[in-house]
Amino acid sequence: MSTTAAEPLPSARQAMERLALAEAEKASEALREKARADAEKKALLDRLSKGSGISEDEALKRAAAIIQRAVGNGLTEVEVLRFPNALCTDHGRAINNDLEPGWESTLTGLPNEMYQFWDKHLRRSAIGSVSRSSTFPAASPAISASR
Repeated sequence: MSTTAAEPLPSARQAMERLALAEAEKASEALREKARADAEKKALLDRLSKGSGISEDEALKRAAAIIQRAVGNGLTEVEVLRFPNALCTDHGRAINNDLEPGWESTLTGLPNEMYQFWDKHLRRSAIGSVSRSSTFPAASPAISASR
């Protein structure tokens, strides 16, 4: 910021007040951004903690479409769901511990629904497997399907 003869230089006190106001505005913006991010996270958790609401027939159609598209694209694996570890009753400990036996009982909400669907409809046909995230706890557990 340049000054002209008509604009006297601010005093040290005035400069400090301006700096303090600028810092306060930055802090306020950071708080607003954190509140927005927290609200988005809560909305996602609320959505994922409930079931999908779709019928098994519709789920089968969607699974078939995903599998056909993957095969058509030469893929042997697709990720079908990534979810926060907060949706596991143990916060992802079992699923991230080399898929500890019984890990599936820790799933809740949509992840549990999708696992149960896979177990009921796809496991017998050797379609799909379950994987986990490679980092914990920052990353989310994932359910992947591979042929």
